[in-house]
Amino acid sequence: MAVRPDLFLVGELDGEIMACVMAGYEGHRGWLNYLAVTPKYQRRGYARAMVGEAERLLREAGCPKINLQVRSANHAVIEFYRKLGYLVDDVVGMGKRLEQDDRVAE
Repeated sequence: MAVRPDLFLVGELDGEIMACVMAGYEGHRGWLNYLAVTPKYQRRGYARAMVGEAERLLREAGCPKINLQVRSANHAVIEFYRKLGYLVDDVVGMGKRLEQDDRVAE
């Protein structure tokens, strides 16, 4: 929020927060993180709308490509993004946890 609050999108319906996505752009690639829709509102096109707005904002900022990460076992989400035109890139995702906590390894 401190860097690009315009890329943190929140969907609201009848006063209820029901969707969000956090986009980012560092001048080289755009990113989509944490797309979520409340379960009772899923499969109604809200996720597609959130991604569409994030894409519009990133394109407006001059972003040439969007990256995102999905766990390989999350087939439904992979298929969702495929339907939106996203393809699997031939890359290796790597990470390093800087703080240890009780969360499952991501």
